[in-house]
Amino acid sequence: MQNKTVCVMGLGYIGLPTAALLANRKYHVHGVDVVQSTVDTINEGKIHIVEPDLDTFVRSAVNSGNLIADTQPKESDIFIIAVPTPFHEGYVPNIDYVVSATESIASYVKEGNIVILESTSPVGTTDKVAEVLAEQGVDISKVHVAHCPERVLPGQIMRELVENDRIVGGINEESTKETVAFYKTFVSGNILETDAKTAEMAKLTENSYRDVNIAFANELSILSDKFSINVWELISLANRHPRVNILQPGAGVGGHCIAVDPWFIVHAGGEDAKIIRTAREVNTYKTEWSIEKIKNSALVFEKKNGRAAKIACMGLAFKPNIDDLRESPAIYITRRLIADGFEVLPVEPNLRSSSEFNIVQDEVAINEADIIVFLVAHDEFKGLRIFGKEVFDFCGVTNIKDDEK
Repeated sequence: MQNKTVCVMGLGYIGLPTAALLANRKYHVHGVDVVQSTVDTINEGKIHIVEPDLDTFVRSAVNSGNLIADTQPKESDIFIIAVPTPFHEGYVPNIDYVVSATESIASYVKEGNIVILESTSPVGTTDKVAEVLAEQGVDISKVHVAHCPERVLPGQIMRELVENDRIVGGINEESTKETVAFYKTFVSGNILETDAKTAEMAKLTENSYRDVNIAFANELSILSDKFSINVWELISLANRHPRVNILQPGAGVGGHCIAVDPWFIVHAGGEDAKIIRTAREVNTYKTEWSIEKIKNSALVFEKKNGRAAKIACMGLAFKPNIDDLRESPAIYITRRLIADGFEVLPVEPNLRSSSEFNIVQDEVAINEADIIVFLVAHDEFKGLRIFGKEVFDFCGVTNIKDDEK
């Protein structure tokens, strides 16, 4: 099967690693992205995102001639749709990118082809892909359409693309079988077979489960602050119970999955999605609560010192050691503080530059700032020595023991 051609629609955090991996497995890969600069960067053998080992995979794939990026699709044996699935205002699911990508490949899809939706999607989206193809004149009875949601962790994508178990659900049994056969050529984990709707719901369930558990930790952190308790010590002690495993709190929840996917279930489930909705609201509130803590401290400083406080926002990404800003509570907090007129020193060691912020080095920020706010537990922040400054640690980076650094 490796001699077959693969067209990957979307060259972002999932599409590009997938394309590069397949190209290094001897597939001929045609990667498609609507951003010309992204296409040009990849064709130079370079990357436009930060992900360990991805640069090596892309450089090798391009140099071998097995990976070519373009703004338009082409005829292939296998089509993979890996485009964003955000939501409209009011947390209404937005599958416009999926529909657009499907429409753009329709004229290239031929009998026997496999069309795979990897984008995390509301239940029923894979059926929608098949419907759009049919509307564009594709004989759905002669092609294989399936959903295989990605399950990777940013920072470990290249390894987890191969090692993690995958779920494959087709619009019919034959679609499932054909798609499973494809993934078995490069995935060492188990390939779990189901139908399309169950595969879609499984991914939403995984991320909603994590969101609910993070909400418990975030609520504990708010209560601990009220009771003057160190939440990090509290969780460490509670987790010594053999059947307790509380997650770590933060300034909210970010990323393209956990902060988004639960709303897909809430939108479709309505009043029956009580716990999932509440968890989302708790995690959103934690971000607003964090903002108010910082602003109140800055106003107290100004009243006491007769000048505005400088606030160092340590970290902008949605999780440690990556440059991914999607749905990041850290960047939301930083924007809000700036919009409300506070003087902010944004720090993000994984970004060389930003069109929105004047990125400041961590040591400069700590020296100049009056209030230090740790929003992301980047490795660069561990062990930083801070004296005579007010510190807000929303991610636990200052509570890391010496043997954990």
